[in-house]
Amino acid sequence: MTSNKSVQPKTKARIFRELLAGKRPVVSCGVYDGYSAMMVEAMGFKTAATTGAGLANSVLGVPDIGIFSLRDNVDTCRNIARSVSIPIMADADTGYGNAVTVYHVVQYFEEAGVVGINIEDQLMPKRCGHMNGKELVETSEMTQKITAAIKAKKDPDFIINARTDAIAVEGIEGTIIRIREYVAAGADMIYADAIRSEDDIARIIEAARGVPVNVNMGFGLRARPTSPLISLTRLAELGVARVSLPRLLPAAALSGMQKALETLKQCIDTGELTDRPDLLVDMAAITKLVGYERINELENSLLTDEQIARKYGEGERDYVVKNKQSH
Repeated sequence: MTSNKSVQPKTKARIFRELLAGKRPVVSCGVYDGYSAMMVEAMGFKTAATTGAGLANSVLGVPDIGIFSLRDNVDTCRNIARSVSIPIMADADTGYGNAVTVYHVVQYFEEAGVVGINIEDQLMPKRCGHMNGKELVETSEMTQKITAAIKAKKDPDFIINARTDAIAVEGIEGTIIRIREYVAAGADMIYADAIRSEDDIARIIEAARGVPVNVNMGFGLRARPTSPLISLTRLAELGVARVSLPRLLPAAALSGMQKALETLKQCIDTGELTDRPDLLVDMAAITKLVGYERINELENSLLTDEQIARKYGEGERDYVVKNKQSH
């Protein structure tokens, strides 16, 4: 006997949950705009995450010190999430207030189309996790926020990723105490920032008691790297569920822009313009990434032949008519 019930498609949050349950850590590159998010998807990655520092730096041009507001964050994340089909996590900083505020924050982000958020235990105004001068709220206040976040979410698969910055302030012992409390409060994932060693990771995973653990890695930190780079194979052996790489794409983009501008300055100095295709993607790659072909398909399916002819000329009309007939 066949069932009349229709099969509901998986939500992005459910897809993300299944990725977390895989054998290898889920790799989430930090994205900060449509270009970076679409590039991550085009390159075959299964998920991505907004970078709080990347958004504050690129959108407002300010350091990551709590100036990027809730509305700025939600609006930007909504645009990023709708630009791709892969699950996107978001960084909600400290939750922008107390437990009551967090309750509303969770619903705003869930409505924006992301699959989960980080909430950290820093005191506002917060600081980037790899900056000095961080201060923490009491453990009890953070557990209240986690409880509120769990209560607020409508999709049970929506991820509340409890981040602690306690390693730099209270050491690993204080971090372990906090993690146990955050797990008991119902956190869906644990994220201890600025880990110092494999031993830190092993102890964090043990304290998480089966709750997925997120480890943050930073490429390009040549001076005083906070966390060591550890292979994905080793992280899988340790039991890490997710690896976030928030700086990779913003730093790569800045490096690329710097090289291009240095070349342009040389051209200005010499008075000669020299093309450097090795530094740039071509226009065809941009239009493919952004989805111009989709717009052409919509025009072909929704506009009349006469409208197409007015926009593009008779030759294009003949092409469209022929293309429609072939389909």
